[in-house]
Parts: sequence; C-alpha cells; structure tokens
Amino acid sequence: MSILSHAKRIVVKVGTSTLTHSTGLLNIRKIELLVKILADLKNAGKDLILVSSGAIGVGVGELNMKQRPTDTPTKQACAAIGQCELMYIYDKLFSQYNHKVAQILLTRDIIEQDKRKQNVQNTFHRLLELNVIPVVNENDTVSVEELEFGDNDTLSAIVGTLVETDLLLILSDIDGLYNKNPKQFADAHLIHHVPNISQEILALAGGKGSALGTGGMITKLNAAQIALANGFPMVLLNGKHPEQIYQLYDGETVGTIFGTSERRL
Repeated sequence: MSILSHAKRIVVKVGTSTLTHSTGLLNIRKIELLVKILADLKNAGKDLILVSSGAIGVGVGELNMKQRPTDTPTKQACAAIGQCELMYIYDKLFSQYNHKVAQILLTRDIIEQDKRKQNVQNTFHRLLELNVIPVVNENDTVSVEELEFGDNDTLSAIVGTLVETDLLLILSDIDGLYNKNPKQFADAHLIHHVPNISQEILALAGGKGSALGTGGMITKLNAAQIALANGFPMVLLNGKHPEQIYQLYDGETVGTIFGTSERRL
C-alpha cells in the first residue's frame, strides 16, 4: 500500500501559486479540482486538515493591486479581505460533497503557551471527531513580525505536530526536490526519496517562490525537518496537477517523499 493510502490523518498544505492566477485572483478550475480530490480522500475515511495560503494574494487580486504590498497595514488589510473570499469558496465547494469546513487562524504565541496550545489541540481534535475539515492559516490580519510563523510550510508542519498527523502533504509550484535548479539546468532530475535532511540536501534549496507567496524550497525543507523530527513523513507534490494526489494514493512514483511511513501506519 502507498504512503497516502496508509495514512489515516493527513495535513494538506496548499500554496498561493496553486490557488491563484498570477493576478492574485482565484484559479477556479484548479481549486475546484483540488477540493473534489480532497473530498474524495475524506470519503475514503481520511481525517483531513487543510493549511491554506492565499489570503493576502487573493486580497491583492480583489483590490486590483499590481503587486503584493510590502507594508504591514496593507498586507493585513489584504489578508482580511482575502480570507473571507477563501473561506467562502472552501465552504461552497466542500458543501457540494457534503463536507463541513471550519476556520482556524493561528499566531506563533498561541502554540508557545502551553494552555493556549492545549486549547488549540482540543479544538482540532473535536472538529475531527465531528467529521469537520479544519482550514488553517496564519492570522495575517493581526500578525506582526514577532508573532509570525513566517510561512505556511512551517505552519503546516507545526499543525501536523499538534494534530499528531500520519502524513504532511505539501502542494507547491514544483514537481518536488531536484538535484539542481530545473529552470537553469536541462539535466536536473527529481529526487523521489529523501530519508533525512542533510546539509547536502539543504544546499539544494533555491530562493523565494512566487511573487504572491512567501515560500521557496528552503521553507519546504524546514517543514520536512520539523515533520521528521516529530515522527511523520512529508510529501512534496506539484499543486498545478492536483491529480497527482490520486497517483500517490495508487502507489505511483510522484513528487518527493521525505522520511518513511513507519509511524502509526
């Protein structure tokens, strides 16, 4: 059986580039397909937690801005607008498959205080018991530098730890981890399995991701480090092709698997 079919509880992180066009506006076709596939996994008996980027990017599109703002108040305003739109879309699309969603917005200080961290964990576990899909994002509307996770790749790994996930699945704008930058080197090849995060693996990380996002390969590797340190594997897939989730479920070789699938599976 595949790493995905084995897993009972799955944290899925979807990046801004998967959800939106370069304009910042939602990519309806892509998000509809993604929700359909995730709803199918839910129908197969999986516990799903969705960590969704895109609030600021969608807000930028809604306000017809030409680029992502750099000042904190405008970013927070864009997040406030974009988060409403994201949750409306998720609620509408998942409800077509008879699944309920709930919004959870986090800042770093919440998980750094034991009592508040326990309250968050209690909420997650109760929502999963109620067969609800938690949709998680950083609380960009109120978050400032000292409260930030920094990126949703890191956040998704932390959420995986909080909910004791069996698998972290990150959907990005690249097929997986390459041995060199595929945009610069024609002979670059995809690394399908990374058992641990060595200095050599960290050295393969490039720069920042899309113009509307905040990540890059280094944030994926940081997330993989957190995942492996807490005993669950991570898979990196190309979010431009959500159907790869089915391929992974069927045991086909796609993306990059970090670690193994031995924990609780």
